[in-house]
Amino acid sequence: MDNNYLNIKKILAYSSGMLGWSILITINSVMLIYFYLPPEGSGMEPLIPQITLLKIFSVLALIAAGGRLFDAVSDPWIAWISDKSKLTRGRRLPFMRFAWLPAFVCCFIVFVPARLSESHLNIITLILSLVFFYLFLTIYNIPYNALMPELAQTSRDKIKLSTWLSLAYVGGLILAAQTPLLADLIEHLFDLPGRARAFQIAIMIMCAIAGIFLMIPAYAIDEKKFRTGKPAEITFRKSLTVTLKNRNFRLFLVADFAYFMAVAIISGGMLYYLKVLLGLDEAMSSTVFGAMIIVSVLFYPLVMYISKYVQKKYLMSFGLVFMGVVFLAIYFLGKLPMSPTLQIYLFALLASIPVALLGIIPYAVIAEIAQLDGLVTSQNKEGMYFAVRNFFYKLGMTAGIMIFTILTLWGKDPGDDLGIRLNGIFGFVLCVVAGLVFLLYRERDVVNGIEEHRSVIGDR
Repeated sequence: MDNNYLNIKKILAYSSGMLGWSILITINSVMLIYFYLPPEGSGMEPLIPQITLLKIFSVLALIAAGGRLFDAVSDPWIAWISDKSKLTRGRRLPFMRFAWLPAFVCCFIVFVPARLSESHLNIITLILSLVFFYLFLTIYNIPYNALMPELAQTSRDKIKLSTWLSLAYVGGLILAAQTPLLADLIEHLFDLPGRARAFQIAIMIMCAIAGIFLMIPAYAIDEKKFRTGKPAEITFRKSLTVTLKNRNFRLFLVADFAYFMAVAIISGGMLYYLKVLLGLDEAMSSTVFGAMIIVSVLFYPLVMYISKYVQKKYLMSFGLVFMGVVFLAIYFLGKLPMSPTLQIYLFALLASIPVALLGIIPYAVIAEIAQLDGLVTSQNKEGMYFAVRNFFYKLGMTAGIMIFTILTLWGKDPGDDLGIRLNGIFGFVLCVVAGLVFLLYRERDVVNGIEEHRSVIGDR
């Protein structure tokens, strides 16, 4: 490997893929429920019949869950194919070059229902579009993530690259959060037949921007110059089994699952917190998300500095517990003795702390776990590790959306908002438990194991 390959140019090129992915996944998480099941007074009408299964599961929750879970099942297969690939251009880039275009196109199609009115036909079109969107995004994202352990060989390089990836991720959040504001602008500039059309055009623009960012690393990075791993030579079943038997990885999955479930709840609920709990304009979501992200970025240098002296597991556990405290605040929004605007910005300020920690540390943790496994087994399964993580990410996001939509059955409108508030209680319990569980992670064993094996290889 060229030791000078991980320069700022390559870091920016690689991170741009995360920026594009973040835009697409945030649009889908934030806008899906709001677009298909808008609250009263939003200027839009429901597009999906509000049918429930067993009086608990709404049809929209089941659709969202089905799309993600269908895709999640394909994650390990795509990872295995990528890990064992012997293509001349590398094990990762050919997949990224194939998938970037259909990924962003399918994201837009998700928001193009058969009819802009409540219809059972919209259920069918939504299911199909979600399946293809998540499938193509996975074909891109699994190989993309698997590049990281080879790009960043040392622990400090992993933290540095993780920081840039986190910056890209939150940058995507900021851009995607501008969608309602952009929809407002489009609605005022053009004579459109309804607010839903304005949202569709805004989403189309955001998806196109995301597509450009997805394309950059697929063509700007030369995998042959830095790859150190060889194609894996084990069966799919053994690759998956060995990965899941890794104790430290299982503990990581518990914490990561809780984090992404929490992200899904907050992302899907932000427009409701603004309009329903606080009586504010939903267009404020862009400035609220922006404030949260900007403040979290200010904490990044501190996180990088502290990570030199404090184990990553303690930082990650603290971040989860603190996020639980932030969730608890949701229950009291609109009831505190201060203005609604001050409440939402105070909420954003508190949320920025765990966002900073959990935006950087997890990438470094899983990269080290995957790297040690490759050194110990001589089978480079980076793709499989990130695929399993991707599966639990989707499971967490799906569960978060399902929990949010299920709890809305207990109230999602002004004056009838118990369901929105209960999300705060649920998130508090979820994050605190996950933070305590991750304290069992044996970080020193992982870091020392990597150094020992690298020393042996260097002596040969």
